[in-house]
Amino acid sequence: MRDFSLYVITGEQFHPGRHYLEVMEEAILGGADMVQLREKKKSKRELLNMARELKALCARYDVPLIINDHVDLVLAVDADGVHLGQDDLPLEEARKILGPNKIIGISTHKLEEAKRAQEGGADYIGVGPIFPTNTKEDVVPPVGLEYIRQVVEEISIPFVAIGGIKLHNVDQVLAAGAKRICVVSGIVGAENVRETARAFAEKVAQYGAKRG
Repeated sequence: MRDFSLYVITGEQFHPGRHYLEVMEEAILGGADMVQLREKKKSKRELLNMARELKALCARYDVPLIINDHVDLVLAVDADGVHLGQDDLPLEEARKILGPNKIIGISTHKLEEAKRAQEGGADYIGVGPIFPTNTKEDVVPPVGLEYIRQVVEEISIPFVAIGGIKLHNVDQVLAAGAKRICVVSGIVGAENVRETARAFAEKVAQYGAKRG
């Protein structure tokens, strides 16, 4: 899996009146280098159509497309991988279905989950939610910045910080040791999606330069 720094997830509810493909293209043009399709209230057929469209968009810009939850959709559209929560299909079962070359990401909320994902062969983990967030209805309580510090010390696979990350607090996340951030409403709900994505990407790059 190639590295990434700005991971943007779809969220149609945050940009009423704008088509998701237009929004996600603007995010990519602003610097998003990983995209995830996550729409919890869509039917499987609707998700399939969205996945096909997003796959074509991401292919045009050579940006990996990850599908949330649905391993079958990854295969159907030849997406780059899947992202699974703690209550979704187990990692080992997803790997059997997808094979060794697809990306599998796992959401984690505590260190033991992160260690289990790493030992199980996850390609990356999500670390969060760092701050309170309204993006997901079934969200767990915020894990805070300390969890980032623990993962930096204990985990060797890539991780992405997620949950309530906005331009006004992203510096805290990066200062805690995160090298990759995931943003939903903070980008797709922005008035100027491209410029907002660019501002996030620049923040990540600045901290990367400081670390050398």
